[in-house]
Amino acid sequence: MKYVDEYRDRELIETVSQEIKKISKKNISVMEVCGGHTMAIHRFALNTMLPDTIRLLSGPGCPVCVSSQSFIDTAVEYSKISGMIIATYGDLIRVPGSHSSLEKEKSNGSDIRIIYSVLEGLEIARANPERTVIFPGIGFETTSPATAATVIKAKRENISNFFVLSAHKIMPPVMKALVEDGVRLNGFIAPGHVSAITGSVIYNDLASRYGLSVVISGFEPLDIMQSILMLVRQIEAAHPQVEIQYKRVVNKEGNKIAQELVNHVFRTCNDDWRGLGMITSSGLSLCDEFAEFNPKRHFRINVPETIEPKGCICGNILRGMKTPPDCKNFAKECTPMNPMGACMVSSEGTCATYYKYRN
Repeated sequence: MKYVDEYRDRELIETVSQEIKKISKKNISVMEVCGGHTMAIHRFALNTMLPDTIRLLSGPGCPVCVSSQSFIDTAVEYSKISGMIIATYGDLIRVPGSHSSLEKEKSNGSDIRIIYSVLEGLEIARANPERTVIFPGIGFETTSPATAATVIKAKRENISNFFVLSAHKIMPPVMKALVEDGVRLNGFIAPGHVSAITGSVIYNDLASRYGLSVVISGFEPLDIMQSILMLVRQIEAAHPQVEIQYKRVVNKEGNKIAQELVNHVFRTCNDDWRGLGMITSSGLSLCDEFAEFNPKRHFRINVPETIEPKGCICGNILRGMKTPPDCKNFAKECTPMNPMGACMVSSEGTCATYYKYRN
């Protein structure tokens, strides 16, 4: 198949649905750890096409959502420095911090600019040599190669007023942490875009050590339904392994060039995840060779005590322990226009997805 409409063919999707219902006997829980998958599942109401034996859980697959409260607070404090420009992706600007947000600081006069590529941030720094530009780097293995390439470019061109506040994260450690934290799962729908960079090998430990089934899925309805069918077959046969459904994009080894960029610029570090706390070797920080681009080496700020939003259950939602309707504020005090937590901000956030497709 080559065209999008073929992956949305209702008859084909119904056929896969019937096959799932035919072979699914065990009660199982499967988690998707990509916000794109969460959106597709609810946009196309795929959860209504599954038997009662299968429970779908949404995990920490939204990079904006998993960025810790302290990271937002730090970015807010940097934005208050005279002569500072914060060049950020759009969703991040609206995430509430403990006492403010980048959006509120912009309204107070801070120079905060929405960009669509980290290279735009570098261009802003080049065009404003008398100013300082900080890029809050968020995202998983999909976006970190672009950040790495930009940092290399900045060093090569001796651009000294560009900095990266890294909150880049890697996926396998958090998937393991969820299981070790007591979330009862039988398998994962693994992220397609992340896996295009990393390859499928990064999930092998989940199958061999934790006994979990993993299928890397594309993002169209037929992709996801086929991935669920593959997971059900594994689980029913008690044969956990890593499989690739998204073969038109993902292979076993991944994108070696992108991996080399990341390994050259970053090193793994312990990192703080919203709702999950500090997870060992789950983040990326600039290595010594590129430490000059870390704003923490150059600017002193006083970050106030982190305060989580009262009544917000974003953390439990990101862990798959709760769903948005479990929150008393969902679609009431907390809406996309007035978000209390990060999960209602991002277009890939679980709460925003549930809100958009709740009817």
